[in-house]
Amino acid sequence: MKGGLVPLKESIKNSIDSQAPALTKIALDIHDNPELGFHEHQAAAWLTDHLKKNGFTVEMGIADLPTAWKATYGSGKPVIAFVGEYDALPEVGHACGHNLIGTASVGAAVAARQLADKFGGTVVMIGTPAEELYGGKIPMVKKGIFNDLDAAMLVHPDSVSVAMTQALAVVTLYIEYFGREAHASAYPEQGINALDAMVIGYTGVAALRQHIQSSARIHGVITDGGKAANVVPGYSAGNFLVRAMDLKYLEELKERVLNCFRAGALATGAELSYHWDEHAYEPLKANVTLAQLFTDNIKSLGREIVLDDPSHAFGSTDMGNVSQVTPSLHGFLSIAPKDISGHTKEFAMYAASEEGMKAMLDAAAGMAMTAADLFSSPETLARVKAEFEHPPK
Repeated sequence: MKGGLVPLKESIKNSIDSQAPALTKIALDIHDNPELGFHEHQAAAWLTDHLKKNGFTVEMGIADLPTAWKATYGSGKPVIAFVGEYDALPEVGHACGHNLIGTASVGAAVAARQLADKFGGTVVMIGTPAEELYGGKIPMVKKGIFNDLDAAMLVHPDSVSVAMTQALAVVTLYIEYFGREAHASAYPEQGINALDAMVIGYTGVAALRQHIQSSARIHGVITDGGKAANVVPGYSAGNFLVRAMDLKYLEELKERVLNCFRAGALATGAELSYHWDEHAYEPLKANVTLAQLFTDNIKSLGREIVLDDPSHAFGSTDMGNVSQVTPSLHGFLSIAPKDISGHTKEFAMYAASEEGMKAMLDAAAGMAMTAADLFSSPETLARVKAEFEHPPK
């Protein structure tokens, strides 16, 4: 079937070209109207409207999340999914380029319709809200939204182009200390300093960083440290992220981090209250077979990309949770120079640039062409699934 894929992949590229004006408008509209997690009503409407116009059946509000949705075309197996994100960050807007992610996946889904028509099977587009702040895919995974897929794909804008990378498991720790206010000069002995408790805990975490695995990360902020310099702070609060390469070490690290904050309470007499976010991001489970297909397809578009880059630093993503239940691709395409970091206003500018639009369209074509490899060859899809079941050591 290999030779027969050439005209099919040309047809996919033609589909992306024909969609380009509509996709570009959607991406720029989302960029100009940033919406925070679980409030992406306008973005969801723009993306699903394009799918409806192209023959997809759309179900809104899946997994009890108002801005989560699933669009379906075709029926039966295989079921190949494209995954979209479209939430923004506070203050810096689409500084992670999610306006490009959701739109690229929608374009890929529309281009892949012909695969379901030709080979049978189902093309699915899953809209996933709130990746940045809340891990919106995590409750969707728990509710089984991704269970019946044969593969899922997403491409993220970056300053490098790489088909796969590692992502750390992460969980958020919320800390509060309750002390007792007092006049800081006249009656300091009557106070219990909740800020001191937090600073001791924070300092303990800073010391702990020297003695953890090199791939692990701990970082956080103090969100409330008091209101006036002449009042002993009776309350303090903060939140901290704990990251590790695997869930076993994450559990070990969680206890060590918590001990730092217990020390703050013990030293000051303040009462410690804490809770761990129930939605932990899991590590990203790479699929080399799927990533190699995507790499080959992106190269055929004239774009440079590497299969893997161990030096490519990456944080965490709720796509990691998806990758634990179905073979997944989480690729990256460059839209900015290497010295431009994501989550900055500078990167947000590139997410609306000509480079950003070109990468979005290439991502859409590359994913749809990878879907062509899977739809057309049961043997190829079987290799993808076999690696998922028995990943290389």
